[in-house]
Amino acid sequence: MPQLILITGGARSGKSRFATELASRMSFTVTFIATASFSEDSEMKERIRSHQKSRPSHWDTIEEPRNIASLIPKIHSPERVVLIDCLTLFISNLLLDDKDENEILDQVQAIANLSKKFNKATIVVTNEVGWGVVPTTPLGRKFRDIAGKANQILAKEADFVWLLVCGIPLKVK
Repeated sequence: MPQLILITGGARSGKSRFATELASRMSFTVTFIATASFSEDSEMKERIRSHQKSRPSHWDTIEEPRNIASLIPKIHSPERVVLIDCLTLFISNLLLDDKDENEILDQVQAIANLSKKFNKATIVVTNEVGWGVVPTTPLGRKFRDIAGKANQILAKEADFVWLLVCGIPLKVK
């Protein structure tokens, strides 16, 4: 039966590294769904390159910043692990496209539902953004609130939830 695994934590807590190691242990056949897209931001370009270098070269990579749910059935294989990194960038992309909260949360629910039907496992990396300060802008607060609700949807559906703190994985569920 396919598994849904959620990996959460703060910025630079080791989430992506842990997710990569977990996916590698679970299967040789891994598809990495990258939600970040190249921009003119040189610092972001370097982050993307660093993440690319950290992944095994035999993994398939799909860059999909906005329509993840439609990919899951298309890449179906009983031995495949799908690694989505990261949900909060996906949410940010949709917010910047003027999608409303219900549209975004419906897409997150679709990811959860499809992840429980296809592939060996789906690992979703997300940020825990609710532990910081209250954002000063309406868009920042909207992002924080939607990310928190999206994380709750995935955590409820997940077979396993891991919290990364200072590079240390803590099993939550």
